[in-house]
Amino acid sequence: MTTTNRRTPVRERLLETADRLFYGEGIHAVGIDRIIAESRVAKSTMYVHFRTKEDLVEAYLRRRHAAIADHVQATLDQRTDGYRERVLAVYDALEGSLCSTDWRGCPFTNAAAEYPAHEGIRSAVRDWRDWLHSLFDRLLGPRAEKEYLVPALIQLVDGSMTAAHLDRDTGATSVARRVAATLLDTAV
Repeated sequence: MTTTNRRTPVRERLLETADRLFYGEGIHAVGIDRIIAESRVAKSTMYVHFRTKEDLVEAYLRRRHAAIADHVQATLDQRTDGYRERVLAVYDALEGSLCSTDWRGCPFTNAAAEYPAHEGIRSAVRDWRDWLHSLFDRLLGPRAEKEYLVPALIQLVDGSMTAAHLDRDTGATSVARRVAATLLDTAV
């Protein structure tokens, strides 16, 4: 995401480095000593901020979640149209990230695969999933079709993230958006 420098606060340097390495190479593939070295902090300083590597992984996921949520909300704030256009704006917001050359799939899915049992990491993943559910639930408003629309819209997000990574499909989000539009149009 960004390059670390000595003026960046230590915790933020650790998170920036962890984000870049965990996302780019995989969580288990990156050792804590490498994060410490590339962050240019002392080992003891790292452990002041994060007791374990798993605590750092959880903080990395929560930081990613906050950044994505802020970006999606900023996109939504620019849309005053009805619920349909606001729902579709979620896919518009995600499109830039999914089309980047360094896209490696959903960071939350990746973390869940690498840490299937760690409660803190699972909690961060659950919070992401809960946010997606509540986002679409809120955007759809009081619609009877929400029972199937919310999970369907989330599956389109998941599928576009996977296709963008595995198939290197730069149009995956556009396809998901078009399918979401069809779902919304037929749900009336």
